[in-house]
Amino acid sequence: MRHAWHWYRKKHVLTALYLLRAVIITLYVAVPVTPWSTYVLAAVLGLTWLGTVPLTNALVADIFGVKYLSTLFGIVFFGHQVGSFFGAWYGGYAFDTSGSYASVWFLCIVLSALAAVLCLPIDDRHRAGRGFERAVGSA
Repeated sequence: MRHAWHWYRKKHVLTALYLLRAVIITLYVAVPVTPWSTYVLAAVLGLTWLGTVPLTNALVADIFGVKYLSTLFGIVFFGHQVGSFFGAWYGGYAFDTSGSYASVWFLCIVLSALAAVLCLPIDDRHRAGRGFERAVGSA
């Protein structure tokens, strides 16, 4: 039997955050849009907005060590910025061409679910803690 803390591993919490986003967006588009449904969507997305940042940063440190953590996380952050640009651009493009944001919502759901699935195979167990030891040992 696995200990309950097994589910609090970084990759599992990241998976849960991305799945929560996929679920809340799915529910939002499935029910009639009201001010309250929009408040709930905004609250959940707001609460999960930067929750992935420390988890992703810690996984990068666990896997690659802390020596180049700033550079590696800078690359991760840059990738998120490029994705944000294309998300905003596509939202405007989709609305201008179709008069609807339906494809944007669908894409958000798919990408959130895909992010959740991609977090699961991260092999973080055999590397955990090595990054700190390498950094301290090389000082």
